[in-house]
Amino acid sequence: MKLTDKVVVVTGAGSGIGRATALAFAAAGARVAACDIDGDRIAALGRELGPRALFAERVDVADRAQMAELAAAVHARAPAADVVVNNAGVACGGDFLDISLDDWDWLFGINLRGVVHGCHFFLPKMVERGAGGHVINISSIFGVFPAPKSTPYVASKFAVLGFSQSLRAELAPHKIGVTAICPGMIATSIADDMRYSGALRQHAQKISSTFRGGARPEVVAREILGAVRTNPAVRPVGRDAWAIWAMLRVAPSATTRIGAVMARYLGVG
Repeated sequence: MKLTDKVVVVTGAGSGIGRATALAFAAAGARVAACDIDGDRIAALGRELGPRALFAERVDVADRAQMAELAAAVHARAPAADVVVNNAGVACGGDFLDISLDDWDWLFGINLRGVVHGCHFFLPKMVERGAGGHVINISSIFGVFPAPKSTPYVASKFAVLGFSQSLRAELAPHKIGVTAICPGMIATSIADDMRYSGALRQHAQKISSTFRGGARPEVVAREILGAVRTNPAVRPVGRDAWAIWAMLRVAPSATTRIGAVMARYLGVG
């Protein structure tokens, strides 16, 4: 896909991976419709995008009415989106017994329903147009590796990966690609914004500090643009993600050992 003047929708675009992705598509000549739940962040991104911004709006991806309005605004400017990047995501940390159902609802509303909403409201027009397109859903290396002390996040990202693979098969006849991106540790604010429960709260600063040492969000953005061009089903991003991906394919029983190593690295084991 040549990206010049293509319409690209990016959710969770106010910071981190979403922001880097929106800017990367704009630099490639695309017109970007960006949204984020943080009004100040998305307004700042809109200024950075300049004339490449179709618009930059505050939207809660968990709210179906707001996502319907987002899609209507895009379709008022173009027959269909060419690329949809369902990036918005949050995290909860702690033992399962300490995590509240309210936190489960909050996380699943964004991490899973947000992805479903992005596909539900943009894919019909993409299919109707008949010119193909691409969907990028941000899963995680925790979408293939069941890390402990993050059961809501793991559950949501496994769901996004499975959803993406099923959707890929359905959309192939329409020449619409679907890729699940599975980043490892990336230097974003997700750990800073995480909801911690129980004893894990005392490790919040250490976890945030560790994440700040991860790969830059621009690395993920480059892989996303590459995936739009090459259409892989799954794309791990980062050396840690590729290492875990490869190990699990060779030795699926290694999950417990990987979890123990990761816990020690984060200072929670």
